[in-house]
Amino acid sequence: MQKKWLFVVMIILIGAILCAGCTQQALHPENTTGKQDISTSGYKTVIDSRGVAVNIPTEIHRVVTISDGLVEGAMIRFGVQDTLVGVGSSCIQRNFTYDFPSVNGKNITYVRGMNPVLYLYPKIGTLPRIGESSVAINYETLAGLKPDVVILRLGDCTLRYPDDENVKKTISTIESLNIPLVVTYGPNAYKTATVSGITDEIRILGEVFGKETEAKEMSQYLEGQVNMIKQRTRDIPDAQKPSVLILGLSPTARKQGGAGQVFGRGTIESFFIEDLVNARNSYNEESATFKTLSAEQILANNPDKIVLCTANGYHPPMEIYEAPYYQNLQELSAVKNQQVSALPWTPCNCGKRLEYPIDVMVIAKAAYPDKFTDIQLSDWLLQFYENLYGVDEATAKELRSVQWMDWTLDK
Repeated sequence: MQKKWLFVVMIILIGAILCAGCTQQALHPENTTGKQDISTSGYKTVIDSRGVAVNIPTEIHRVVTISDGLVEGAMIRFGVQDTLVGVGSSCIQRNFTYDFPSVNGKNITYVRGMNPVLYLYPKIGTLPRIGESSVAINYETLAGLKPDVVILRLGDCTLRYPDDENVKKTISTIESLNIPLVVTYGPNAYKTATVSGITDEIRILGEVFGKETEAKEMSQYLEGQVNMIKQRTRDIPDAQKPSVLILGLSPTARKQGGAGQVFGRGTIESFFIEDLVNARNSYNEESATFKTLSAEQILANNPDKIVLCTANGYHPPMEIYEAPYYQNLQELSAVKNQQVSALPWTPCNCGKRLEYPIDVMVIAKAAYPDKFTDIQLSDWLLQFYENLYGVDEATAKELRSVQWMDWTLDK
């Protein structure tokens, strides 16, 4: 009788264990099904900068981008540029010319300026364009391109801020077309701009194209360049920090009665100056982006160093030295002491791209020349382009030229 009772107890226990296993499977049916779907449906999930899970094809053949160069530059580095079928910015398609007058009566002209992606992949200049800054997205053209995925970068000139109603409408409209939409946030899409956002963008793009290893290597290289700069200047005491003004000599500002445009705290430009180079931003108004100042205001600011940026055109040091309309700035200490440098030509200069370490290096060498005497900027640029895009020296020289950085050879 006792053996019979033990046998019954064992049967009950075995049944309970089996039922527990069934219950466990029933509690999590999506785990098994989800894995099967991922492996058999040809789709994968990518979490974009919004935190949205986007289902995209594992094999991507047709891509439309809405970006001023970062997305396209990463695609070129990943070797997937041939999947591009449409773009959302004219600034990555155009060959630019810029000129300005000199007090000696001659015009100074710059030719063949372009975004690096156009030089590296000329076909991008012929692709259909679905929109650009101040122009609404052409959704009919977008749908007709039949993209496998649309990659939209916020913070660039076409679409800038996540909370903007036009941005929200654009996103909802694209999603209503049943086109997978991956959104990345450039530095200007955040309340406080840092380069960590660019690192996150590169990671997301690596996941989209199945190039995670390449994306990680690229991010590490870019971060390594700016960290080297940060290490060299980290111990400089406040009393020895020079004031640096990033100045845009915009013709639009002049038409409005101003002399130039500046950037305050919280901008990526200020982050470069204060957090990476460890100097002082000469203009400290919070969140001022492309803020127009008069000649009197700039003279009162009187920074130790001036770094000229793209602002409705390219602006080399020679312009502030020699253009007749800037003779009223000749009393600036930086002008009198020839302490003016220029950042690369960056058409549609709303958001920083993969080349952002060049900006940081130019600012660093301007602020602390003694800390960087071992770095010849003209040579460093070639190494940078070679490492970033995997190109040879001849191509790197062309990239330096199309970004109008050959002034570094004169230095």
